Amino acid sequence: MRAHVQEIVFDCADPAALVRFWAGLLGGAPVDRSTDWSYVDPPEFVRLAFQRVPEGKSVKNRVHLDLEVEEPDRAAEEALRSGAARVGGVVTDEQGSFQVMQDPEGNEFCFVTG
Repeated sequence: MRAHVQEIVFDCADPAALVRFWAGLLGGAPVDRSTDWSYVDPPEFVRLAFQRVPEGKSVKNRVHLDLEVEEPDRAAEEALRSGAARVGGVVTDEQGSFQVMQDPEGNEFCFVTG
C-alpha cells in the first residue's frame, strides 16, 4: 500500500488569520470551515489546513516548507508586510540561497533558490 499526502495541517491559535497569510503567500482562496478549522488549496500544491489548538507553539518545527522563489530577500520583504518575521539573514552556498522565516504564529519556513 502506498499513501499520498492529502493535506498538511498546522496547529495554531487563529486558523482564519493564518490561512489568509498562507493564501497570500501561495495563492488560493482561504476557506473557513468553522472557527476551529480553515484551509487553502494553493495552485499546484497540496491543501494547507489550520486547526485551532489550546496550547501555544513552544519549540522549533520538526518539519517546514521550502518555498522556491527567484529572490529570497525580495520574497522575505513582501512576507514581512503580511506579518512574517525573518530568522537571520539570507544564506548562500554552492546549492543556492535561502532565507529562514516565521509565519505570524512562529511556524518556520524558508524561501529558497537553486
